[in-house]
Amino acid sequence: MDQNEPLIVGFAETPYTVASGRSVFDLAGDVHAQLLESAALDNGAIDGLVACASTTEATNPFWSVYLSDALGLELDFCQGMDLGGASFIAGVARAALAIRAGACRRVVVIAADAPSTINRSDPRGYRPEWQDPVGLMGPPGVFGLLSSRYEAQYGPVQDALAKLAVTQRQHALLNDNACAKLRKPLTAEEYLAARQISTPINLLDCVMSCDGANAVLVTSRRDAGALAERAVRIRGFGERTNHEIADPVPDITRCGHAVAGAKALRESGLRAADIAMLQPYDDFLIAIVLQLEALGFCRPGEGRRFVLETDLSHRGSLPINTGGGQISCGQAGLAGGGLNFVEAVRQLRGEGGARQVANPRNAMVTGIGSIPYIRNWSMSAVMVLEGLA
Repeated sequence: MDQNEPLIVGFAETPYTVASGRSVFDLAGDVHAQLLESAALDNGAIDGLVACASTTEATNPFWSVYLSDALGLELDFCQGMDLGGASFIAGVARAALAIRAGACRRVVVIAADAPSTINRSDPRGYRPEWQDPVGLMGPPGVFGLLSSRYEAQYGPVQDALAKLAVTQRQHALLNDNACAKLRKPLTAEEYLAARQISTPINLLDCVMSCDGANAVLVTSRRDAGALAERAVRIRGFGERTNHEIADPVPDITRCGHAVAGAKALRESGLRAADIAMLQPYDDFLIAIVLQLEALGFCRPGEGRRFVLETDLSHRGSLPINTGGGQISCGQAGLAGGGLNFVEAVRQLRGEGGARQVANPRNAMVTGIGSIPYIRNWSMSAVMVLEGLA
């Protein structure tokens, strides 16, 4: 038995709320305390920290150091992550590398953000000198272009997106941590009637900004002790930054998840058909369709048919975003990348409650980071997880 194998032995999550008025340090302290309590550890047992960047503290070049100070941590390993929505999953991978290398013994991977209270981000990748004059103005515009291109190649997908929206909302109704404003039933007709934001993107295609935090604890099998009984292991991981950047006219419907997902599956020894549940990053619903195709669940252009023909509920053949995803829980800024990851860990530990997947033998989780002008997203990350039990 590999005693150096990194394991995820605990998780914590705050409720997601709009305009909470809480500082990002307050939220981080809350989720950190939850994590320690659940693992029956004191602060002195933690010697590693991976801190995902925060829109609230976007101008802080020492974010990971200041956060560790606020949490009262004396560390042997400290890592800041600036990969946007891919930060959490990539941060877990880096924590695992640190554990494997012997740099530290127990790493907290933490994401906390409060963009609906205050947002200091300045995403220069949007290139406002080009985009603002024509009304692009951020992610909805970029995803509008991406969606328009997808429809030009493969046809409309609104009926499939409606199914995704309704399915994830049904999951959120079973999730006490989901934003109260979103914990309301949703029908396909309501989704299709939502006002346009950036054609063909409508209001319910987009995430709602909120505040919140999430965290996991990574350690070795040797140091896990009794926590190993409900631990989650990393079966495979892959990431890709700036997919096909050398191509001056890329197909913007192609994303780096094709490469990252193939690597994660290869390391895990699994195929897409073997995945028991999928927890994909979902800042926009069309992103789920693109990822399903890139990850090999269906071929390019067949995402609509796959969604319509597959039971994606927590009781189905491929449960998707069983906690509601960001679309129906809310996007807590750069803590959004941890929401679906924590849900995967919860499910693999058998703690999903009313939305528990019947046979949670494994899970695939993804991350997305940065949306540049007239390209696909910049950062793709994929991890395959498995429960030890």
